[in-house]
Amino acid sequence: MTSPGNDETFWICRTCAVEHAHRPDVCAVCDDERQWVPAAGQAWATLEELAAEGHAVEVAELEPGLLGLHTAPGVGIGQQSKVVRTSAGALLWDPLGFVDDAGVAAVVDAAGGGDVVIAASHPHMFGVQVEWSRRLAAATGRDVPVLVSEADAGWVARPDVVVEAWSPGPSGEREVLPGVVLSQPGGHFPGSAVVHWADGADGRGVLLSGDTIFANPDRTSVSFMRSYPNRIPLSGAVVTRVAEHVARRPFERLYNNFEGVIPADARDVVLRSAERHAAWVRGDFDHLT
Repeated sequence: MTSPGNDETFWICRTCAVEHAHRPDVCAVCDDERQWVPAAGQAWATLEELAAEGHAVEVAELEPGLLGLHTAPGVGIGQQSKVVRTSAGALLWDPLGFVDDAGVAAVVDAAGGGDVVIAASHPHMFGVQVEWSRRLAAATGRDVPVLVSEADAGWVARPDVVVEAWSPGPSGEREVLPGVVLSQPGGHFPGSAVVHWADGADGRGVLLSGDTIFANPDRTSVSFMRSYPNRIPLSGAVVTRVAEHVARRPFERLYNNFEGVIPADARDVVLRSAERHAAWVRGDFDHLT
């Protein structure tokens, strides 16, 4: 794929949909115990190929000030990106592994003439983050930074000047837009990040947790894993650390990186779920097995 306005070619892994400046024998993001390489082997795509296959970005309003973007049919892991709208601009969180004019228009409209910032919860969600930045910059006439946790910067497979490594600093947080705070509890990856949106849920607060904290289908509990597809758990100590980190701020609702939602009492749900996880791995409930 050649990006608008330059002659750089890049490739997209069909399994994780992370962009690559060069096409290696295997995608390093997938060739890791947290992910997987298909039995049939590594496969690559370009944006033109994906568009020709009928992929397109679809947009839905999840709640006032928050959009969900997904690709239909799905590309790679198939995450649902989130777009947070503020008075100063918009955050594109967990960018898709595909981009088209409809997706760009939705983010530009959400920004309302303000700044756009891109960030991902962890390397599985990098998607085509540089391509999103370039197209959004072309549409807005503004620089669009791609924030990547310094702890996970080694996973960036398409380096670019728009990529900015960030570290949480002494506070453990970074405010990227007014009322939109990025922080790094770690866990799934050392740099795994979450976003706290103060104005979400009618001012009661929303946590965009990626799969650092994964909303379960029962909508009353969450999970914490090193690998979800390969079922590798985290220790009780790490899960407790992650839960206590996010609990420093109030939030009523939690969204994961797909369509999972904890609609109410989400902060308490996270803390209770962390206690349950720690108790199970400690052996408190072995008598039930």
